[in-house]
Amino acid sequence: MMTTFARRQQILTLLNEQKSVKVTELAKILDVSVGTIRNDLNALEDSPQLMRVRGGAVLKENGDAASGDVLFTSPDYPQPMTPVAAVAQQPANAIIKQRIARWAADLVENGDSILLDSSNTVFFMASFLENRQHLTVITNGIEVARALAKNPSNTVILIGGILHPDGSAIINHLGEKFLHDLHIGAAFVSCSGFSLENGLTEVNIHEAQLKSAMIASAEKVFALVDSSKFGQARLTPYATPNQITRIFTDNNIDQKFVDRLRQSNVGVTICGENTTSSYNPMEAEEPHYKIGFANLSEDIPFAIDVRRSLERAAKKAGNIDLIIGDNRLSGENALNISDRLINKQVDLVIEYQIDQKIGSLLMSRYQSASTPVIAVDIPMVGATYFGVDNYKSGYMAGVALGEWIKFYWEGNVDRLLVLEEPRAGDLPAARIQGQIEGLQSVVGEITEEQKVFLDSGNTSETSEAQVTKALNNFSDEHKLAVISFNDDAAYGALKAARQLSREDDVVIVGQGADRKVRPEIRDPNSRIIGSTAFMPEKYGDKLILIAQKILRGESVPPATFIDHTFISINNVDLFYPEQETKTIER
Repeated sequence: MMTTFARRQQILTLLNEQKSVKVTELAKILDVSVGTIRNDLNALEDSPQLMRVRGGAVLKENGDAASGDVLFTSPDYPQPMTPVAAVAQQPANAIIKQRIARWAADLVENGDSILLDSSNTVFFMASFLENRQHLTVITNGIEVARALAKNPSNTVILIGGILHPDGSAIINHLGEKFLHDLHIGAAFVSCSGFSLENGLTEVNIHEAQLKSAMIASAEKVFALVDSSKFGQARLTPYATPNQITRIFTDNNIDQKFVDRLRQSNVGVTICGENTTSSYNPMEAEEPHYKIGFANLSEDIPFAIDVRRSLERAAKKAGNIDLIIGDNRLSGENALNISDRLINKQVDLVIEYQIDQKIGSLLMSRYQSASTPVIAVDIPMVGATYFGVDNYKSGYMAGVALGEWIKFYWEGNVDRLLVLEEPRAGDLPAARIQGQIEGLQSVVGEITEEQKVFLDSGNTSETSEAQVTKALNNFSDEHKLAVISFNDDAAYGALKAARQLSREDDVVIVGQGADRKVRPEIRDPNSRIIGSTAFMPEKYGDKLILIAQKILRGESVPPATFIDHTFISINNVDLFYPEQETKTIER
């Protein structure tokens, strides 16, 4: 085994050669767990060579160990797409622009019609929109159009006009007439300068005229403005503050600008590397609350959907400022995020973290700060619980699995693979117990010798590795049932079976029915036959309702459970009528 030092030196060597690395690839190359690699990358993050991004890391600028900042490109997306104008010289504040673009992109859903300008900041959104489907994109940015047109489900319309001398954008009047009759859901634009007196301004008159026409056709306007542009008035304005729905900026912004924007009825989202703070316009007649949300992980679709629903609910409430952190499935990160939320003097915390042992430490800190807490899905002593009725949700899936086995395998099982999550504690473990007992209620007792307990790690990658080993160990067995702690685990099991060409040997149920597995559930040939729905898209409204009651001093029940439905091919379109695309290939 390599020493920690040697392993980290090897990571830096690979990074210098490849410019970017993925957690999953490093884990395979170095023969360690993905958790170990994440710890290595986090430890190396303070070095001058490496910058952490979602799913891995990238080499800092100039591609060598002495470099500084870099054009931020997540390894989850195609490798560097740089605007023509930026090939020779990367844009200033590239990392900051990338972070702003990442959080702004979260507003875009499948099927949306959006308008994107040709700015560098908005261009960075393209990478974060790669997994969206059926977008209608209108843009004057040539590189933006090229990037998003690579997805064949998108319709990309390039506004006609005169080509900018640097070849990056279309400018001048020819596009305005075309825009006049369009009705766009949202426009995402940037600027050369911004002030409350002049609004969004540009140095190029023709570009300002085109942008003015662009935003006039949009229902909502989101301005992506890094803090260096605040207080700057350029040659010509193209949008007044009252035309802006929300401004996305970075955490270097002066608080006085935030306060003045809110008083001017403009919402503000401040974007950090792993946290955001969203401030809604001031409403004098209502008390404003500051709520912190420590999310499970921004790498897990279910957790992302929970966060998005919470953002929507906070915006709808109108009197809530939301400060968001990413726990990254790490107890240590959860403790760090708790310190930040306490320092920001939040009125209440919504805590979504995985490690039961860390829960008592978190609660000790919050209680010392007299901060009430709502615990999502993983209970914490002293917190109000909201989330899954674990035994019930598990039992539903177990019964459905048993019925499938009874029909297709005549009730026979060679082995039961149990993808659990020991860190989550006793109550979520009831989700596993419910699945086992639901299965046994249909097919009879599964012996202890037949059960194989595997640590899912709460990720698809870890689950895939664990199930791959199990399938190799049981190469002569052809009826392997799989129950899962969550859908990421179920998805990892499916990937393992596909890689080994053993799909026919497994049958899998999930927990959550999140967007990652719903395309599989729709597929009659997939071996993920269903999943108990938790509907994270509905968490936000209920969480904000509970939070508001607590903050008003009203009594709330110690636990609120969500309603559950088992989602299968028979009812998936009833609950989720939108069409979704598979995220892995057969």
